[in-house]
Amino acid sequence: MIENNPAKLALAWLVPAVGAAIFVTIQCFSYLNGYVASGGTMQVKTFEPAALWGVSAFYGAWIVPPLLALAATRATDWVMLVLGGLLFLMSTLAGVFDGLRDGSHLVALELLAVTLPGAVALIMSWRQIRSN
Repeated sequence: MIENNPAKLALAWLVPAVGAAIFVTIQCFSYLNGYVASGGTMQVKTFEPAALWGVSAFYGAWIVPPLLALAATRATDWVMLVLGGLLFLMSTLAGVFDGLRDGSHLVALELLAVTLPGAVALIMSWRQIRSN
């Protein structure tokens, strides 16, 4: 029998959220390290304000699935599954793309920090929905 525990499900969604924050932090430091190691000869990446807001909103949205898990209603479970699945999919694709561009260590980090725990959270969410 599947146990319905909203706190465990919320924790399962917090793990890939923290992993996404760690991935972005290490990605930024990897870029900064490459820039400094090149003596400033690398092309500088600049972001428009809209792009910065978009990135902030995307990574800020990772807090919504754990909050929806705590609500523990049928409707919020479906929203949690869909939103969490989209965040999981977009983070995985973006992380792998960025890792292929910036270094294979970033691909490995993304797969371990976001994709693996995200897949576990998706499975737990689906089991939560099916058990209700």
